[in-house]
Parts: sequence; structure tokens; C-alpha cells
Amino acid sequence: MSAEDKIEIHRGLKGVYFERSGTTFIDGKAGELRYRGYSIHDLARHSCFEETACLLLSGELPDAVALAAFDQKLKAARQLPPQILSLIETLKHAHPMDVLRTAVSALAAFAPDVADNSIEATRGKGIRLASQVPMIVAAHEALRNGRPVPAPDQSLSHAANFLWMITGRKPSPEAAQLMDRDLVLHAEHGSNASSFTARVVTGTEANLHAAITAAIAALSGPAHGGAAEDVMRMAQEIGEPGNAAAYVKARRAAGEAVTGFGHRVYRTEDPRARHMRDGVEKLSREMGEPKWFAILQAVVEAMKPYARFGVNVNVDFYSGVIYYLNGISPDMFVPIFAAGRVPGWTVQCLEQLQNNILIRPLTLYDGPAPRAYVPLAER
Repeated sequence: MSAEDKIEIHRGLKGVYFERSGTTFIDGKAGELRYRGYSIHDLARHSCFEETACLLLSGELPDAVALAAFDQKLKAARQLPPQILSLIETLKHAHPMDVLRTAVSALAAFAPDVADNSIEATRGKGIRLASQVPMIVAAHEALRNGRPVPAPDQSLSHAANFLWMITGRKPSPEAAQLMDRDLVLHAEHGSNASSFTARVVTGTEANLHAAITAAIAALSGPAHGGAAEDVMRMAQEIGEPGNAAAYVKARRAAGEAVTGFGHRVYRTEDPRARHMRDGVEKLSREMGEPKWFAILQAVVEAMKPYARFGVNVNVDFYSGVIYYLNGISPDMFVPIFAAGRVPGWTVQCLEQLQNNILIRPLTLYDGPAPRAYVPLAER
């Protein structure tokens, strides 16, 4: 047997551990997710984005004084340089993910510590970006709709201010709480495609803005970040709860996936999904549009026979309806995902920096055998 015969290819790096991490624990078979040892269920019920982001970036739950200081840092960063707003205006007709990627990359020019890759400087840049990314998303939504960019409201929480700026309306306490929960649930998720991309870039000793820009590029692909937008499109196509069973049957008969089901990691229900499900039910009633939740639940019921094969509902199945009920355009759904994920991307980069190494996997060559070069005149 040759050496090549002994090489096992792990396509997509599936099942390969490339590093240790003290941030996120995921058990796909049991459907368990923990940030820094804390169950996602406890964080979803009792925490908020500010506290969860602080936990991820510092390693511990903050006390009241530390949380207030962290919140103040987030609020202090709720601004964008005029040049960035001008750039967004220039690009306003582009896809929101392209605008976000470009604007984050351009922000590097306005960060005085952009080249400082120390742990403290990188953490500080991550905190600023956690506020600036939502500002970019909100500014783009306003400018492309001919509205002035709303000024941030420093009396509002991170999630409530984001909703205010992206919709131009002050959210109800219930809507703000649900958006906050959505950001908590999306804040971090181990070595997914965008987080791994961020670590690869950090491994080259590039700066955090470069790593986050690359992560946004990875998230823009529909195989990673597009599920929430697709679920809302599916719900609109189904139209009424009574049509869900036939829709699912037709998709499965054609060998096509049903959007919002299945996950690369989880073989049971995504542990984040239940918290979005409860929130969508309440918000849909509050907004006077209960049919959207009813359609989603009818799809879940129709998909039950496939659960034994590990095809279960994931977190993005419910997220899109939350955004839709708040009047947010479907092409803004993935940028909102990005806004919640900045702390997770940052902590992945911080872990990479603590014991940095260039990430350079191998590919097994299976091309032509050695052959002689033929001059152009003889071909």
C-alpha cells in the first residue's frame, strides 16, 4: 500500500480538530451549547447582549460595575466617520452584505490602533466593531431608502437602539427584548465557516479589521448565512398554514431541502431554536400577524417524520420572521446575523492570537503524472 493510500481526506475538514478553545462547547448529538461554560438556555432567558458579549470577550460574567463600563464602551462607539457614511451613500444600491464588508474594511483606515495586534488592543477594537457594525447596517438601510441616518439613542440598550436605527421607530419592550435574545443566540458558535475564516486571517498576523472583513465575506455565502432570508421567502410562498404539508411533501419528493432544517453540527433540534420559537409566537400576536408563526409551526409538523434522520429545525428558521415583523427588508437579515456575531468573531481571533500559528492545511494531489513541457510551436 502506498503512502497516498493511507491518507484520509476530510472534505470540508469535517470532524477535524485544529485547535483547543475555552469559549464555546457544542454537543451536536445532545443539542447542547454553552458559552464559557454557561448554558445557552440560561443566557437566552436571563442575560442580554451586553452581558453576553462581555462574558465572551473577558471570560467571566461581569459584576454591575464591569457591565456598566462595558456598556459605556459600546455606547461610546455608536458613531461612524463621515467618510464611511459617504462611502455607504456611494454604495447604497449594492447588496447590504457587500456594503457591510466594504465599510468594515474601510473602517481600518480610521482606527488609530489598527496595526496593534496585542490582546488588549484587539479586544478594544472588537468592542468598537460590535457597535459600528450595527451602525453600518442601519445607515445603509436609511440611506438606500432616502431617509436621514437616525442618531443613536444613548438611553436605549444595544438591541433596542439597533432596532430604532434600522427601522426609524422606537421598538416596544417586547420587540427589543426579542432582538436582544436573537443577538445573544447568534453571538458565537465555535469554528463555523466565518469564524474559521477569521482565524485563518489572524493566523497570518493580519489585523482584526481584516479578519472581520473576511468573516463577513464568508457569512455572505448562502450556505452559511442565508437561511433566515430563505425561510421568510418560503413562508410567503406557502401563504397559509394549510398549504405547508403539501409544500414539504413536494420538496422532499423532488429531493430538495426544506429551508431552516438541518445543521452541520446538530443532529437534534438546534438548542437556540426554542427561544426564538417562543418569541416569534408572542411577537406575531403583538404585531397582529399570527399567520406567520402558524405557517412555521405547520412546516415543523410536516417535517417531524424526518427528525429521526437528524433533520431538525435550526435557529434561523424563526429569526427571519422576527425581522420581517419589525419591518426589516429580507436582504438585511444576514447583516443582522453579522451584527450579533462580532463578539464571537473577535474572541476567535483573540484565541488565535494567544498562541498564534499560520493555518496551512494540505491538499492531496491527484492531477496528471509528471510530463514534459512542449514548446508552443510544437503544440
